[in-house]
Amino acid sequence: MTTPWAVGNAWDAVDGVVPDPLPPVSVIVSHYDQPGELARTLHALAAQDYPRELLEIVVADDGSPGEVEVPEGVVLVRQEDRGFRLAAVRNLGVRASSGDVLCFLDADTSPEPGYVRALTRLPALLPEAVVVGRRRHADFTGIAPEAPVVEAAVGRELAEPAWLAEEYARSRGLLDADDRSYRFVIGAVMGCSRRLFDEVGGFDETFTSYGGEDWEWAHRMWQAGAVLAHVPDAVAWHDGPEWADRDGSGMDRANAQTLRLQSSIPVPGSSPRALWSGSADLVARLRGEHSTAALFVAADSLFAAFPRARLFVDDVPAELAEDPRVAVASGDIDARVVWEMPRPVVVLDAAWIQDLVHGLGAGRVGSVELVTEDGSSLGSLHSRRATHRAARWGTEHGFESVRMPAEGIHALRADPRVEAWVGGWGGVESFC
Repeated sequence: MTTPWAVGNAWDAVDGVVPDPLPPVSVIVSHYDQPGELARTLHALAAQDYPRELLEIVVADDGSPGEVEVPEGVVLVRQEDRGFRLAAVRNLGVRASSGDVLCFLDADTSPEPGYVRALTRLPALLPEAVVVGRRRHADFTGIAPEAPVVEAAVGRELAEPAWLAEEYARSRGLLDADDRSYRFVIGAVMGCSRRLFDEVGGFDETFTSYGGEDWEWAHRMWQAGAVLAHVPDAVAWHDGPEWADRDGSGMDRANAQTLRLQSSIPVPGSSPRALWSGSADLVARLRGEHSTAALFVAADSLFAAFPRARLFVDDVPAELAEDPRVAVASGDIDARVVWEMPRPVVVLDAAWIQDLVHGLGAGRVGSVELVTEDGSSLGSLHSRRATHRAARWGTEHGFESVRMPAEGIHALRADPRVEAWVGGWGGVESFC
């Protein structure tokens, strides 16, 4: 049984539902020169309560020196050692796999017996689900690899990452996910459907240092309309402390990861506060012929509210040509939020529209039509998440669409008084 969609991020729509039939699952285990840890993880995978005939194990090796030993029936694929290439080796593992649902594990992260069954439930029911399990920590030094992982962890537990536990609790298991929730999808314990992985694309192989490739991938999935969920019953044990407590995990590494991601994730809280990034969070598309005065005021008020937005018009007047944020549209427009404007508008109260744009697509509402008091349209805002889902399914049922009065936004007349606008004097009647 497959439920084709959830509205917004409401994965709880399938609470208590069990996939029937169960899907074929591929577990991709990324590995580099950790034979003891790999052996423990493979023993733990052999002890899963998932039907063995539906479970495929692929070890993807990132150029370890010497031989890599895996049991009979486990697929081993290898790439040459050209430095840290976790993104590439995960993609290699996926290409060598065949399951309908993909689970990702690191070689030093050993799952409890119910891990695969718990982690794959949602992707089997909701093909757009991207799930993250619970990563616990223990010191397995001196413990035989074949020892059952739950027993081996007794008395050897290390602190769990508090930042993860706190966020999972605050967001109700990511049910209340937003545009920054990609930070809580960690590559060592995550899964998704092959269908979504293939559509959105694998991990970005330009990531060639520790960290960040899972966050960039999770954000890309989210923007494509993924449903994010934390599955606390899918427990895997990492051998050793969390990243922040390991040697070599200082500020330089953390800063390098943040700087690497800021250009890839142009959302507030992840992108620069004022510097421009390569992608715009908001793009406004204004069609038709309009006076230079109306285009000038519309552009200036838009950028006052959203300094890093873009405005696409059919023809750029000379008075706006020096601003690279104003351009003629070429091809499809893709941004986190697209505002389709039927006519020029002036934003006189930025706070309301800023809040609307910031939250669009994070909850159940994916598209909003702005209307004046008399019901005429000031345009429609569409989140990328809603647009991608509608294209995927051929229906807009994946998000709610609403009409609401525009607060502090007004349609411009053809000849707004530019002097009043730039001088900051005059009321609405000067522009509308």
